[in-house]
Amino acid sequence: MIAEIGHCALLLALGVSLLLAVVPLIGAWRHDLKAMRFAGTAALVQLALVVVAYACLTTLFVQGDFSVTYVAQNSHSELPLAYRISAVWGGHEGSLLLWILMLAGWTAAVAAFNRRLPAEMSAIVLAVLGAIMIGFLLFTVLTSNPFDRLLPIPADGKDLNPLLQDPGLIVHPPLLYMGYVGFSVAFAFALAALITGQLDAAWARWTRPWTTAAWLFLTLGITLGSWWAYHELGWGGWWFWDPVENASFMPWLVGTALIHSLVVTEKRGLLKSWTVLLAILAFALSLLGTFLVRSGVLVSVHAFATDPARGVFILGFLAAVVGTAFALYAWRAPRLAVSASFSLGSREGLLLINNVFLVVAAAAVLLGTLWPLIADALSLGKLSVGPPYFNAVFVPLTLPLAVLVGMASAVNWKRARLADVVRRLRTPAGISLVLGLVVVTLMSVRWGMAVVAGAWLGSWTLVAALSEPWRRWRQSGRLPPRAVLGMATAHAGLGIFVLGVTFVSQFSIERDVRLGPGQSTELAGYRFTFDGVHEVPGPNYDAERGTLRVARGERELAVLHPEKRFYRGARQVMTDADVDHTPFRDLYASLGEPVGDAGDWALRLYYKPMMRLVWWGGVIMALGGVLAISDRRYRLRARSAG
Repeated sequence: MIAEIGHCALLLALGVSLLLAVVPLIGAWRHDLKAMRFAGTAALVQLALVVVAYACLTTLFVQGDFSVTYVAQNSHSELPLAYRISAVWGGHEGSLLLWILMLAGWTAAVAAFNRRLPAEMSAIVLAVLGAIMIGFLLFTVLTSNPFDRLLPIPADGKDLNPLLQDPGLIVHPPLLYMGYVGFSVAFAFALAALITGQLDAAWARWTRPWTTAAWLFLTLGITLGSWWAYHELGWGGWWFWDPVENASFMPWLVGTALIHSLVVTEKRGLLKSWTVLLAILAFALSLLGTFLVRSGVLVSVHAFATDPARGVFILGFLAAVVGTAFALYAWRAPRLAVSASFSLGSREGLLLINNVFLVVAAAAVLLGTLWPLIADALSLGKLSVGPPYFNAVFVPLTLPLAVLVGMASAVNWKRARLADVVRRLRTPAGISLVLGLVVVTLMSVRWGMAVVAGAWLGSWTLVAALSEPWRRWRQSGRLPPRAVLGMATAHAGLGIFVLGVTFVSQFSIERDVRLGPGQSTELAGYRFTFDGVHEVPGPNYDAERGTLRVARGERELAVLHPEKRFYRGARQVMTDADVDHTPFRDLYASLGEPVGDAGDWALRLYYKPMMRLVWWGGVIMALGGVLAISDRRYRLRARSAG
């Protein structure tokens, strides 16, 4: 009965979405205020129905109702409760329902918090979001119904994929989807601007908080996903340029460009058409990521690898949405263009150059991700594009970008005097150079161009970001607005991230060893002593747990317990690494396979300096987004614009 209620709720939500997509548009065309205000009510009803459907599916998982196909394929009677709840989005159908829930939530939020928007603009924005919802609900109802029944009813489920049985599953997908789906709001505002012709500073102020919110969620999602891969997969890496990793990174790059372009549109009334184009591209890349994950056309540990026929539906939906958006853009954007000139040496000029680098970087990642598909379609053979390509293409694009990030905040709007720029930047440049050299010296005696460049760029981005609020505080005696603090915090997080990546990539040490009980090995000045392996029962697995004692000199620093787990339901073996971390280094151990008959085991050991900076950089960048959208002055300005 619960499954049928959930299915009916989805069908009703589809009906409401149809009304949401049509009635407000008719109201905007006829200037019918009542019809336009219907959008807000419809958005809330739509959310309520989707919540009912999602609650029904969650209840089925908690109860272990294996008469439902999706539950039987992704759960097990021994699965812990936390993973039963998160297993709802552990497969294709449930993750699609999570996407729909997020979209309904964003739509209701726009209806609730944008009541001061002009009625016509608000109605069109909500109608566009309703039209997007129609596509995803149709996809769910027609091809991916999570409430389908299964006969005969199995005695137990096939279990959740062991790769997903990690705390990261509980938080990572919701955060990532909040970012993906959040760009639909910027997309809806862009189409509304094209339809109404209202593409001005007020429009930019309405769009900025929603775009920033989507960006910060996506930042947190990518950061947490990277941390999850680092801990779970046992390979010691945090980013592999996997196709699905790239699918989340591309909208992040374009979304970052969009945030900066919105600033220019709001402050100077420039780059309007470009800003709209970025809003379309950000959501288009989010939809493309959905296609790559669910079509099965690319091989990835993150992909659902479902029936390619479902990918055809998504591809058609992607073509319809993006094609309509680009057609509307081609028709309307030239009429909304503003003839204005500005100096490339001004802040808006530097932000435009920043945008170009970000978009080119996204295009490079897109080409590398899709090239195997293109080559296969053109009968050029099976090709693989891996980290060497991405590192060779992407890294050189980010170097000038990091320099520009530090420069932009010190340059005035409209036109900047070279003498003023040099005066503002000479101190941060000097401090960052000294700081970079000091950090390299403390980390290692091994110098190199990549190390020095990375240390200086990270230090430069960090110091330059902090210098701007410091300069404003010295001039006024007050802290600058939260929007300025948010910008500085996000840029500082980027600098910390660059420092972390530099030292992890240049100074990490990896060693594969064979150790028996009581034997030791040295790595980066640390002594690892293997005490052997013993069996440990888990809630739904049986584990062989190793014990490694880590010492430096005569002082024992940590005890690591890497595991090999056999999941009884899925009948699969997984590696669970263990990490001892400090602010300055990680010691990482992964248990391999037994070797011989004397109790020897293969072990993989890593020393990773400054690994925490990678994660903290991402978190601090997201914190910058939180500060920006919490600026009270900014919210009041947005309201007054309505």
